[in-house]
This record gives sequence, C-alpha cells and structure tokens, in this order.
Amino acid sequence: MRQEQHILSVATRGRGFYEFTRDARDFVRASGLSLGQITVFCRHTSASLLIQENADPSVLADMEAFFEKLAPEGRGLYRHETEGPDDMPAHLRAALTQSSLLIPFAESELLLGTWQGIYLFEHRRAPHRRDIVLHAVGE
Repeated sequence: MRQEQHILSVATRGRGFYEFTRDARDFVRASGLSLGQITVFCRHTSASLLIQENADPSVLADMEAFFEKLAPEGRGLYRHETEGPDDMPAHLRAALTQSSLLIPFAESELLLGTWQGIYLFEHRRAPHRRDIVLHAVGE
C-alpha cells in the first residue's frame, strides 16, 4: 500500500457550492495509484463537503434554500454571535452535512456516478479560503 496527500485550497466568494471534482480527479491521476480510496477532509467548522448532482444547477439552488430555512440567520436566535449573524447557522449547517468523504477509485479514476460531483459547501456570507485535505491510499 502507498499513500499520497495534498492540501487543496479553495477560494470562496461567500455562501454556496464550489465544485472541485476535477481537482480530486487530477490528484488521484497524479498519485500514480491505480486502485484504492481517497479521503476528502474539510478543515473548517463553518463549511462542509457534499457529493451532489452536478448536471442541474437547480438542485444546488434548492439545497441552499432548504438549509436557509433549516438554519436561518438572525440576531438573537442563537447565543453564539461572536463572528456575526451567519456564524452559528454556518456551524449548524456544517453539523448536518459532512466534514469528510471517502471515495473509491479504480484505474486511477474516481468511481463517482454519472451526475455526481464533489463540492465544498460554504456556509458563511463572506469570502474565505478553505483548505481541503486529499489523502489517497492504494496501490
């Protein structure tokens, strides 16, 4: 078994979905590994990861609207308001999604479904630079 690791930096423009499937594919291809799995880990508590449809943008718009209703912003709704009214809702959204994903690969290709993409889900309104750890294990 061999291992490869890389930290991918994603610049966000604020709340929303940022697909990085191509970056993950490129990492696996460059690793020289043919068969194994990749762990994708988000190093933040106010952003998260999702595997979601990448063909119809209305899916992501509906996801965003759903999470807005599920964890709304607003002064006085939460005790934790140190970093602004979008901070605690961001933590709630991150808690309801994933901070890490495990994706198999074969012949140096991610085994995602036809319409699946890997996304960073930014929960804060302000732009951020988010670090994502890519860790491949295989042979």
